[in-house]
Amino acid sequence: MSPSVPLQEMIRAIRSARTQCEERGVIQRECAAIRAQFRQSDNGGRSHNLAKLLYVHMLGYPAHFGQMECVRMIASPRYSEKRVGYLGAMMLLDEKQDASLLITNSIKNDLSHSNQYVQSLALCTLACMGSAEMCRDLAPEIDRLLRASNSYIKKKAALCAVHIVRKVHDLGEMFAPAARSLLSEKNHGVLHGAVVLITELCERNLETLEKFRKAVPDLVQIMKGLVISGYSPEHDVAGISDPFLQVRILRLLRILGHNNEAASDAMNDLLAQVATNTDSTKTVGNAVLYETVLTVLDIKSESGLRVLAVNILGRFLLNNDRNIRYIAMISLQKIVGTDHNAVQRHRGTIVDCLKDQDASVKRRALDLSLALVSASNIRSMMKELLIFLSSCPLELRSQAASGIFIAAERYAPSQRWHIDTILHVLTTAGGDVRDETVPNLIQLITNASELHCYTVHKLYRALLTDISQQSLVQVACWCIGEYGDLLLRGECQETEPVQVSEDDVLDALETVLQSHMSSPATRGFALTATMKLSTRITDNVDRIRSIVSIYGSCIDVELQQRAVEYNALFKKYDHMRLSALLLCLFFPQVCDLLDLLGGSEETLQPSPAAGGTAPGLPANTASTAGGDLLDLLGGLEPAPLTPAPTVQVYEKDGVTLTMSCEKQSATGLTVTLTASNSTESDISSLTLQAAVPKVCNEDTLVTDKLTAPVNLKMRVRISYSSQGSAFQDTIQIDAFPGLSAAGH
Repeated sequence: MSPSVPLQEMIRAIRSARTQCEERGVIQRECAAIRAQFRQSDNGGRSHNLAKLLYVHMLGYPAHFGQMECVRMIASPRYSEKRVGYLGAMMLLDEKQDASLLITNSIKNDLSHSNQYVQSLALCTLACMGSAEMCRDLAPEIDRLLRASNSYIKKKAALCAVHIVRKVHDLGEMFAPAARSLLSEKNHGVLHGAVVLITELCERNLETLEKFRKAVPDLVQIMKGLVISGYSPEHDVAGISDPFLQVRILRLLRILGHNNEAASDAMNDLLAQVATNTDSTKTVGNAVLYETVLTVLDIKSESGLRVLAVNILGRFLLNNDRNIRYIAMISLQKIVGTDHNAVQRHRGTIVDCLKDQDASVKRRALDLSLALVSASNIRSMMKELLIFLSSCPLELRSQAASGIFIAAERYAPSQRWHIDTILHVLTTAGGDVRDETVPNLIQLITNASELHCYTVHKLYRALLTDISQQSLVQVACWCIGEYGDLLLRGECQETEPVQVSEDDVLDALETVLQSHMSSPATRGFALTATMKLSTRITDNVDRIRSIVSIYGSCIDVELQQRAVEYNALFKKYDHMRLSALLLCLFFPQVCDLLDLLGGSEETLQPSPAAGGTAPGLPANTASTAGGDLLDLLGGLEPAPLTPAPTVQVYEKDGVTLTMSCEKQSATGLTVTLTASNSTESDISSLTLQAAVPKVCNEDTLVTDKLTAPVNLKMRVRISYSSQGSAFQDTIQIDAFPGLSAAGH
């Protein structure tokens, strides 16, 4: 191929190449010819060769050897060469390359050229790739051109000034006076450049922002002229007069009116006029309306105007364009906290968007629907959200379930409704809920003592229907273990009673234990529930013993440990089984007093009153245990008490605490704490709370350690009120007078 072929022939040869290798060969030969011609001193086809090199650059091939040719062509007096040279500089040079500094003087000369098109080339190049050093050197020239009489040059100079302000923030003050004067121009291009420049200046400097707030009336007049002007072929886009300029002015008004009441009042009427007169049937009109809404919501606008803005977003939700619906919901999500009632008027439309086919729209509709839930609409909104949950995509199910839980906890009209709602979610999406759902629901059920019978019946039915939802199965097993006697009694006023036998309950729990769908945690719930039932049923204790013994050799270590410990209760400590299991049920209700030994600093709640029943503990079993914590270990014959000396373990601010220990048996010990007040002030609300190492907790019984020697220690928390102030302190007792380590 001849080196002097025109650009069109080179493009045709490259495109006709059948392989990548053939294309590279064509380009390499042409680049070699271009290099050779660049080295010639008298080269009449420089612009032609550089144009071909720029095409090669656009294909992704190296073209850096043409940078110096760009510098030489920019300095050429011929316009045709300058044009290609400036184009090459914008494509091949950037501010990080030293060659870019070589064109600074040429740009400065061309900015003063008599030809407006040469000036335009220099302005465009500086705005495209000007470095910070170039911007500082040429900023005075740009400021001079902003005051020129030529509208074409002023438009280019304004956009070049925007680039300079972004590169060097300190130069913004230089352009502020000229930018203010440009607002009096009639040319739309100059106005557009001026508004963009003023917006950039106001965003970067608060003092400049305050100065330009005085220009709000001028901007309002320009905007009114665009809104009420008739058809203008030069600026009309789909029936809207220069929507690009309108959008820029609205953005600037939003900045000027933010947190300023005077500026906001000056533009309220204009915004209302734009909102009511702009055609919303075209995409161009919707763009102007959207900017109007954002401006109304971001300034100190009147309440009626804000309602109008929300109504515009409500109409956007009915638009066939999914993009418009999407941005409408994003905007409504931002203002639902401040204009909740206005957004509530479009609740039906928002809920309908939950059925949208687009996943992004559906996600935004879910966020907005959850934000609209309130105490007044909780029932109707929850009904819609539960319907959505049953058919929503898998990626939204966890988000929907969490949102429903939060809304139900905040606005539940009753405890029964709250429990029913959470159970419905667990039945529908039990595998997608968060880990804390199970303990939270257990706590809710525990506190609703009047609904224990209703809840255990409902969960039992759910367990028989479906055991695939692990969270639901775990709660059901726990509830059956706690309130199995209410289930066996068969009496429930809140729901239809069901006659359930002991074998039926054990069959259900055994199904959970044997199912391949049950996780190890779920099997642990079921095994513990089975063990707890041994205190509530009498005819199937042998079956429970058989079920528990099977899992003593389970491959899961946690489940095996539970089974071994439960077996020990049946064999070695059968006389203590009832008391130990009741302790398991009782101790978690005393707000984890025993966690004092773990260093917890949380405030403890008072223990249940003497003779009362702990929450979640059936009244009949509590009375069987004697109604007192010390009486729970019934069946142990007390030994003669051995007196021990009294020692002082605490003294502070006149309050003294003494301790005495009395040995009841080889494994029994009574510790007596006595508090005394030596001050002149009265003390009230005195509370002593004591904790020792746990022998059993809610799920695990370490029965094989009951007789082993341990290092006894105790932590005591004392709290009281004196002279209107509350005092609290914690001490740890490691030494017990008169006792040996082996006797602990």
